[in-house]
Amino acid sequence: MIQSAGQQELRAAFKRLEEKLPNRLASALRWLRHPASRWARLPAGLALILGGIFSFLPLLGVWMLPLGLMLIAADVPFLRRPMARFTMWVIDRVESFRTKRS
Repeated sequence: MIQSAGQQELRAAFKRLEEKLPNRLASALRWLRHPASRWARLPAGLALILGGIFSFLPLLGVWMLPLGLMLIAADVPFLRRPMARFTMWVIDRVESFRTKRS
């Protein structure tokens, strides 16, 4: 199967994000990325986006919005490249912030 540039970028962004997550969350994200999990991925992505919109409530946060968009981007081609680049940018910023703090 030949992947487009957007698919490759999104795959690299997911892999980089999985490296930063705890093992349990990384394995759940890996499962959601699998093509057979499409019918679980779409509702999970929509739920995360909705939770991100209501981030002012306890236990919900703004972090949910980009993660939900990343899951949706796996199935929506025009979102792949922008979400991959955004994810890489955020990870770079978090890493540089952590190195400056330590």
